[in-house]
Amino acid sequence: MTTSTATAVRTGRAAARATGLNKVYGEGETRVVALDDVTVAFAQGEFTAIMGPSGSGKSTLMHCMAGLDTVSSGSSTIGDTELVGLKDKQLTQLRRDHIGFIFQAFNLLPTLTALENITLPMDIAGRKADKAWLDRVVDTVGLSGRLSHRPSQLSGGQQQRVACARALAGKPDIIFADEPTGNLDSRSGAEILAFLRNSVRE
Repeated sequence: MTTSTATAVRTGRAAARATGLNKVYGEGETRVVALDDVTVAFAQGEFTAIMGPSGSGKSTLMHCMAGLDTVSSGSSTIGDTELVGLKDKQLTQLRRDHIGFIFQAFNLLPTLTALENITLPMDIAGRKADKAWLDRVVDTVGLSGRLSHRPSQLSGGQQQRVACARALAGKPDIIFADEPTGNLDSRSGAEILAFLRNSVRE
């Protein structure tokens, strides 16, 4: 992915920003430039889609901006916090308390129930879930009758719903979603996207 001018920020403070971001894998003949001088910002209160062909660097950009992967050079901020240079403990706390991420591969713990997977980040942080919000999230993603099931007892679509609910349950400042509806049928996918949009508005 290459860009030096793209921006989603027109007014107000950016929820996330990348400046001159570069990510390079390998060296010599195996060297791959995944991000090439990317500068982009995403405003608070906006719902933005990053589109492009497979292999264009969309996932890499989100991983770097969410602090899940290191950058080769450049800077990345969440709110007013610069990610580059943060220690592992600081990054973990930032991701846990302020960032939601929906992965393509779900990333659920197989020994935990759906509900335990949803509340895991808050449990680790020692925070209690807002029950009214949690109930609304669970109801919206259609998991009310499956909360006691483990991932192996859920379909792929249901596991993706758990992943979406986990990202939303803690009311993060920003959510990065890597193809969040890829394993859902069109109706379920539309419901998830509508809920994400409403979450932004609220």
